[in-house]
Amino acid sequence: MNKSPDAVFQRLLEESSLLSSSQSIDPLLLKNMLERHYGLSGRVERLGSEKGHTFRLKADANEYLVKVSPSDEPEPVTALQITAMRYLDDAAHALPIQRIKSTLDRRDAVLIDLGDGTCRILSVFCFVEGLLWEQMDANVEQLTKLGDMLGRVNSALRLFGHPAAARSLVYDIRHFHHWAGLVEYTPDPKRRLLAQRVFRLFKEVVLPRLPSLEMQVIHGDYAPNNVVVDPHSDVFVKAILDFGDAVHSAVIFDPANTVAHLIGRSQDHPWQDAFAFVAGYEQSRPINESELPLLPVAALARLTMLALIRYWKAERAPDQSEELLASAAYYWANLERAMAVPLDDVIARFRYRAG
Repeated sequence: MNKSPDAVFQRLLEESSLLSSSQSIDPLLLKNMLERHYGLSGRVERLGSEKGHTFRLKADANEYLVKVSPSDEPEPVTALQITAMRYLDDAAHALPIQRIKSTLDRRDAVLIDLGDGTCRILSVFCFVEGLLWEQMDANVEQLTKLGDMLGRVNSALRLFGHPAAARSLVYDIRHFHHWAGLVEYTPDPKRRLLAQRVFRLFKEVVLPRLPSLEMQVIHGDYAPNNVVVDPHSDVFVKAILDFGDAVHSAVIFDPANTVAHLIGRSQDHPWQDAFAFVAGYEQSRPINESELPLLPVAALARLTMLALIRYWKAERAPDQSEELLASAAYYWANLERAMAVPLDDVIARFRYRAG
């Protein structure tokens, strides 16, 4: 299959730096920059990353996460995630946000001039050892604590602003209707019909309400692979990672992003984990009564995005296609199970748990 996304979706991909060149940064240059600006030296290990480059640095007794921005990501966009994390560190220090490592002259990031007319942003974060949420099956109490923590983050970000937060991010649920062209990447007719049902729901339920929704900067990707947990701690959430998808958008979309990862995993109770998570979220960030019915539809939209994007990625990275298509199949199965539950029943249960 050889297809191209439509013009609007293509622009969203470009503005989200998902079409960036994968050309790596010179390892010697990276080590020199780390030593000169941070006073850090040690073994550097490359990690997987959707955009830009991420490394794990082991320096004596300490470990750090080193990030180099994509080649085409505007400097203000890179600064957005760092500024949001620094803001939370200052304004709500008790929140378990991954900490930024300052340079020797107390800056939060460093500009790398590659000498070819392009620049990258280098930033360093304290590495957080522990279990990722995705590596365990969280129970109801733990899911409630996870939801409560996202609610606290959203509450702390109410007054945060940044010029780059108004950017167009392809993963922002408000742009879901522009993803319709990716349905043709799906070879299975039943899955295409499933996706089309979600697009109709979104058009009927969410799209007309977009202009009136409560807006602010949100995390954008509070997902099981971005939260470090400690099952032996009463707090449970040890660290919140990666603000790379921070964006000014509808507040309701932040819990919806997480709910997308929770629904459909059980045949008998497809929405059970989501109810527990949202009940926890509302303990610290109550959802507007008029916006609550949008939550499950937005979550179904995000889950559809998770499935569709993997077909597009598989065409661009054939060497990873087997893993990507297996992941897509998992999301389709979850979507089918979640959509088997009448939407009115789901909304009523959300309202009951909130009450």
